[in-house]
Parts: sequence; C-alpha cells; structure tokens
Amino acid sequence: MTFSDILHRHGDELALIIGNGIHLTGGPSRNSWRGLLLRLANESGLGLKDWPAGLSNIEFFDILALRRQNQGAEMAREFCTAMGDWQISDYHRRIVGWAERHDVPVLTTNFDNVLADAVGARELRTRHRRFTAFYPWDTRFAHTLLDDPCAGFGIWHINGMACHPSSIRLGLSHYVGLAQRARGWMQRRQTGIFKPGGLSSWTGRHTWLQIMFKRPLLVIGLGLREDEVFLRWLLIERARFFAKFPELQQDAWYVYRNDATDSSQQGHLLFLESVGFKCVPVGAHSEIYDSAAWLS
Repeated sequence: MTFSDILHRHGDELALIIGNGIHLTGGPSRNSWRGLLLRLANESGLGLKDWPAGLSNIEFFDILALRRQNQGAEMAREFCTAMGDWQISDYHRRIVGWAERHDVPVLTTNFDNVLADAVGARELRTRHRRFTAFYPWDTRFAHTLLDDPCAGFGIWHINGMACHPSSIRLGLSHYVGLAQRARGWMQRRQTGIFKPGGLSSWTGRHTWLQIMFKRPLLVIGLGLREDEVFLRWLLIERARFFAKFPELQQDAWYVYRNDATDSSQQGHLLFLESVGFKCVPVGAHSEIYDSAAWLS
C-alpha cells in the first residue's frame, strides 16, 4: 500500500502523528529544532558549527542545561520565545487542512503553534481535572471542544506546547517523567487501561493518550529514533495492550524516506514493525508533502 493509498482508504479513521520534518521540507527553513538548539548552545559559549555526531537532541539539551547550571525553566522560556517567529508554509496549511476536513486528530512532537495557526485553531481544554500547565494533556488546539479526543479534529502536543513553557519536555529526565506519569495512569489496579473495559474508564481517556490506543496512526515527518524515548516506550505499551485485547487492534503506518546508506535503518524499522507498524518507504520527502491526496 502506498502513502496515497493510506490517505484515500483510511483517511477518516486516522490520527496523524507529525514531527519536525514538516518544518524542514521545501528547502531552507527557519523552523529547525536542531538549528534552534545550536543557536542557543552557541549563545552559551559552546562554539559549535554543526551538530555533534553521536549526540541526541535530548542529550544535547541536558548538556546545555548542565553548562547553564541547570536553568531548565529559563531555557524552556528562551526556546518558546525563539519559536515565536516560526513561519507557516503551504505544507502546514495543506496537511492540517486535510485533517480538519476529514475530522481527524493530529498529534505532534513539535512545541510551536505553527500547525494550529495554519488553520486558526484556538486552545481548548476539558474540565475533568484541575488544569496543570506542567502536564496539559487534556488541552488541544481546535475549533470545537469535544469530550472524546478521538471524536474529531484537534491538534495535541505530546511533548508540551510553547504557550505553556513549563510543559516543554526537552531532556532525558523530562522524558522519564512523562513515562512515569503515563504509566501511573495505565497501570492503576482498579481503573488501568489493561483492565477489561479500561479504555472507557481510565484516567487518560480525556487526553491525547486515548488517541494512541483507539485510532489507526499515520506517522510522517518524525524519525522515531532512539532519542524519542517516551514515544517509543508508549508504542511498546500500545503493542502490549493490543496483544492482550486483540479485538481492539488498530493499524499503524510509518512513512519514511528510504536511505540505503543508513546503517541504522534496519534496526529502526525492525523496532517499528515489532510494535505493529507497517513501514512505507518513499524515495523523497516530496512524495509525502506534495501528495495530491492531501487535497481530498
């Protein structure tokens, strides 16, 4: 099945998971997460011209935080300020517009508001628990507030959002904290997700986590490499959940640019296939972002 086939056949059922790749397509972009990290690192005196090989994004942040004497909260605010002028492209409008027309949720690992701004979505949240800007997991950008996250369009930020700087998750310790919080909800003795009927009663049912377990997933613009510790762990839990409740199984597709020179690609795809993904190669990123299927 090709990428366009997935959109045409399953469009109304999907949830999109979108990474920083959407910011980088179509030539040079100001919306580069690694470029932002490098700039702030050099402002702290590291003097780097290029990204150091063998260092993940989250490790790079932790090193920078140590150099800045653990001023993590202040650094998060700096990152959010720096993302304030990131630009909306035709790709953002095209893809989020498709999601809006097909009434499907969008999950993103990006912190910025570019996807929401592309369709004029506003911040909305349910009132099932006291709001916390540290973990605003029941907050989304949309036009209509829906009690069920899976019921329609909304843009959800997995790792935090720029409008709430304290929610930003940048380092390895942050990712561990995310997993601890999600695991606490999922593994509760009486109301956890692994209990029969758990999807309709667990604590996370009004948050973006519900989408991960109830919708088919289509991943674009996201490497899902080793530095995505939290999300990869969550995909393992998703696979465990479907193994226990196979009648609730949902499909998942990972779209990637095939690179025969990438020595880590085989292991990367093996992981994704093992947690239930069908891996769909393309020859160039333009096959994803320029696809006419987004116009449907």
